[in-house]
Amino acid sequence: MRVITFGTYDVFHLGHLRLLERAAALGDSLVVGVSSDQLNYTKKQRYPVYDQASRMAIVAALRCVNDVFLEESLERKREYILAYEADILVMGDDWAGRFDFCSDICRVVYLPRTPSISTTQLIEVIRGVEE
Repeated sequence: MRVITFGTYDVFHLGHLRLLERAAALGDSLVVGVSSDQLNYTKKQRYPVYDQASRMAIVAALRCVNDVFLEESLERKREYILAYEADILVMGDDWAGRFDFCSDICRVVYLPRTPSISTTQLIEVIRGVEE
C-alpha cells in the first residue's frame, strides 16, 4: 500500500518526523508532497524560512520517506493521489474533514499532531531571540 501526505516541513522539527513516521507505518511506501515556496506564500502571506529545494532535500533524506515531489497547488490533491497511485492519504488532524472529497479514490486518514510543537510558534520564538 502506498501512502501519500503533504506539508511545508519548514524549520523541520520532531512533530514533522513523528507524523511522517506514523504515515509511513500505514503502508509499504511513503510519498511526500512538499509545498512550493509560492504555494506557501499564497496560503500564509509569507515565504518559508527554508526554500523548497532545501525542504525537499531534508524530507527526502528521511529513512521513512520513499519519494518526494513538489506540491504546487492545494486544488491538485486528487491529481497527485492518482499520479502517485496512493492507496492512503494522510494529513494532520488540523485538516480533519477537509480532504474527505478524496475518499472515493483512496482511504483518508487524519493523524493527531504532536502536542506543543508548531512551526509558526518556533519561528516566532526565533524572531524574538533575534530582536
